[in-house]
Amino acid sequence: MTSTGRTKNGTTPNGTRAAPRPAHSRWAALAVLCAGMLMVILDGTIVSVALPAIQADLGFTATGLAWTVNAYLVPLGGLLLLAGRLGDLLGRRRMLVVGLALFVVASLLCGLAVGAGMLVAARFLQGVAAAMASAVVLGMIVGLFPEPGERARAIGVYAFVGAAGASIGTLLGGVLTETVGWRWIFLVNVPIGVAAVLLSLRVIERDRPVGGAGRPDLVGGLLVTAGLVLAVFTIVDTSGPQVRIGLAALALALLVGFVVRQSRAADPLVRLGIFRSRAVSGGNLVQLLMVAGMLGFQFTVALHLQGALGYAPAETGLALLPIPVTIAVVSLAASGRLIARFGPRPVLLVGEVLLVAGLLLLTRPPAGSYLVDVLPSMLVLGVGAGLSLPAVTTVMMSDATPADAGLASGLANTSQQVGGALGIAVLAALATARTDAATATGVPQQEALAGGYHLAFAAGATAVALAALLTLTVLRPRPRLTPQKLTDSPPEIVGTSDPASAKG
Repeated sequence: MTSTGRTKNGTTPNGTRAAPRPAHSRWAALAVLCAGMLMVILDGTIVSVALPAIQADLGFTATGLAWTVNAYLVPLGGLLLLAGRLGDLLGRRRMLVVGLALFVVASLLCGLAVGAGMLVAARFLQGVAAAMASAVVLGMIVGLFPEPGERARAIGVYAFVGAAGASIGTLLGGVLTETVGWRWIFLVNVPIGVAAVLLSLRVIERDRPVGGAGRPDLVGGLLVTAGLVLAVFTIVDTSGPQVRIGLAALALALLVGFVVRQSRAADPLVRLGIFRSRAVSGGNLVQLLMVAGMLGFQFTVALHLQGALGYAPAETGLALLPIPVTIAVVSLAASGRLIARFGPRPVLLVGEVLLVAGLLLLTRPPAGSYLVDVLPSMLVLGVGAGLSLPAVTTVMMSDATPADAGLASGLANTSQQVGGALGIAVLAALATARTDAATATGVPQQEALAGGYHLAFAAGATAVALAALLTLTVLRPRPRLTPQKLTDSPPEIVGTSDPASAKG
């Protein structure tokens, strides 16, 4: 029983249903969860604008500088699945609070770094803490908002934080670096993180472990963590093709070993049956492709604006500002209501179509005007992201049982992080290859850069189009049963037309 007098299944000791938490209390808890997530998301991109200043101060080499970003992404992408399951087994609030506290310590170490090695090590610790904190957030939101309409609105808020955080991070990083110095892009996390920890202890109820009484599968945890860390490392590594192929093969072998282990373990870390759900397996694949196109776009468009269109860094940040603003308006004001009325699948499809259209708009020859070249695509992409991200998140979490909510949350965050790393690596490589080939034939530098970025935008649109195809084919709704079938079928297996509940 919890400290509030509720048993594990949400009833009181005498068997009656426990009273739900007041709405203001649940939304306050959501605000704290999203504040913690925003801190995690920002630190993935806030450092990018400050890289030249960091290199000058700490003496990074050109290749070593990339590890100020990669040292954060590798543990964050690799540890999410294990952290999500441990949250089920040990308690999600406990995992969140420990993760946030460790994030504060790591941020302080980053801000006080006296050398390149210290900063990279502290960034790695930040990534570990970020995985611990973020892996359980979705599962906690699902538990806070069991009613579908409220849950859709809550997930809309969460999706806004995830989608807009990267753009906000780029803008905020530039402002802090220019005004108070690069160290404050990390030190600003300290007061925010301390407040998040204290508020988490105050407004988020203590939860009991829901994953069973057995011990965590440590062997399985080591296999999946090592496999995912190597997979993310392979994506972001810049070594030669032979090295990367070897790393990829080793990552695949570890992940196959993990699957074999889970099929035989008495108390597996991951219940493999969760992947029979189309909402879980199909939704995560859709999100991976969609985020690969979107986050890869955010990386390449900043380079496109500066290299091909001649924007200054501050102008680039302002040029990208319509994206988070539009995402905020759509995801907070409209997406939840639309999902509650029409279901997540139609909303997801509309969002994906808009994302494809926005990316293709960027492949047009520049006309020399922000209002023509940039703003239309920013607005279309903002609307598309504001619709699609809350919808796909709703789909992925719709089949999660209370015992598996942390695992489903970890899977959703893993597909997002791996998709983002994959998109950035692939789209940047495509743009560079096209630019180098064009300059080798005598094409002017600015024209060659534009051609490379246009190819990257087209590739991003292709990835999102593939996600839309999967939405149509894999996340298809089950037919609603006829009255005769309803009388012949047990209530617990009655079908639904809601695509979020479709299972394989």
